[in-house]
Amino acid sequence: MIKTNEIKKGDTIMLRNGWLARMEDNKRGAVRMALVYGDYTEMGSVYAHDIHKVKRGEQWVMVEHTEDQKRLKASLDRIFNSPKPQPKTFV
Repeated sequence: MIKTNEIKKGDTIMLRNGWLARMEDNKRGAVRMALVYGDYTEMGSVYAHDIHKVKRGEQWVMVEHTEDQKRLKASLDRIFNSPKPQPKTFV
């Protein structure tokens, strides 16, 4: 396993949604800059907890997230994956 803070500029990464990206910064923390090859190729910020694997040589290596990154993911999951309120019916 590799820690997210050990990912360097130029590394090829795989995001949780399966898209590939190239790391564009050497920063540490919750948000990183990457060139993402998705439906379109565009550069932007990605959450570090969305980085799933890093390519080292010919091998894909799983990523280990920090406790802060895990807490942020859990918090965002609660916000965006919470059940939607049901409409009230009046009889």
